[in-house]
Amino acid sequence: MSVGVSGRAVVRSFSELCITVGALIVLFVVYVLFWTGIKADAAMDSQIDQLQDQWAQGSVPAEVDDPAEEAPEEPPAPAAYKDGKPFAVMYIPRLGSTWNKPVLENTKSDTLKKGLGHYASTARLGQKGNFSVAGHRRTYGDPFKDFPKLQRGDAVVLTDGTTWFTYRIDNRPYKTLPSDVNVIDPVPRKSGYDGPGRYLTLTTCEPEWGHSHRLIVWAHLDSTQPVEAGKPEALRR
Repeated sequence: MSVGVSGRAVVRSFSELCITVGALIVLFVVYVLFWTGIKADAAMDSQIDQLQDQWAQGSVPAEVDDPAEEAPEEPPAPAAYKDGKPFAVMYIPRLGSTWNKPVLENTKSDTLKKGLGHYASTARLGQKGNFSVAGHRRTYGDPFKDFPKLQRGDAVVLTDGTTWFTYRIDNRPYKTLPSDVNVIDPVPRKSGYDGPGRYLTLTTCEPEWGHSHRLIVWAHLDSTQPVEAGKPEALRR
């Protein structure tokens, strides 16, 4: 009889443990799916508000380093970006009419919780080279959740408060390994580009809930216009 009672006690304890573990897993999923998203959305809105306040006060991070050496068609070179701070806003119409995200300097984990991250070793916005940006696929606001929907010819529009930069995507999302760091080279090896230019690279994780691979799209700078001229055509459709 004592063995039977003991066995029932063990079963009951195990059942209670399973219920507790299950509840913890549910709470973790809720945290990952919802709470991090709420926090990230608030953080991204805050970054954009911060930028708009700076721009309204005329504190725009843009300057010409050496006007005498700039080619006539070269956009003004932005000042050095501040580590972990926002400097631009990105719009991708394909991802939704209300999709807009701040771009911050560096791709550290804490930075990517507040928006998209600029690979600090790559070109600055609108300049010759490869302006490269990373973003989460899932969690922390899911900024690149719909990354696979991007198509050749899609617009990626950015502003630094003085200029609109419209890039055009040149490929469907390309799958590669995290070790393939050549995707952010000045002239990415597998991009199809045959020489220097003003390029954009976007990177995110693949699969949707994993990080064993990366998805990549490349784009070229198609046009620029001053903010005073109004929104570019890609944002008026």
